[in-house]
Amino acid sequence: MIAPKDLYRRWLDELWAGQPIAHELVSEDFVGHWPDRDVHGPDELTAMVDKTRSMLTDLRFVVEVQPFVEGDMLAARWIGTGAAPDGPKRFTGNDMFKVADGRFVEYWTGTSEG
Repeated sequence: MIAPKDLYRRWLDELWAGQPIAHELVSEDFVGHWPDRDVHGPDELTAMVDKTRSMLTDLRFVVEVQPFVEGDMLAARWIGTGAAPDGPKRFTGNDMFKVADGRFVEYWTGTSEG
């Protein structure tokens, strides 16, 4: 079983780089809570990642606050960069996950530009 911190590293470095690994990282009943919508299951998550990657080329993440784990919860903070048609973008975000059986089962994110 993969450790939550290793799962998170794969979330940022592989999933958000466009690798089709959502089924390895999240449960079938996964629910991701974005400010404007909820995403259900690995297929919807993959679609969300693909949509984001289509809007921002050269999408990269740097962990600003290393993930910490308490019980079945993981939290971290990151800085993201990418290029949009109107120029470079920089944004920050906080991630919180609930983990069960070596996979993410629920996710909350908050993101802001700057």
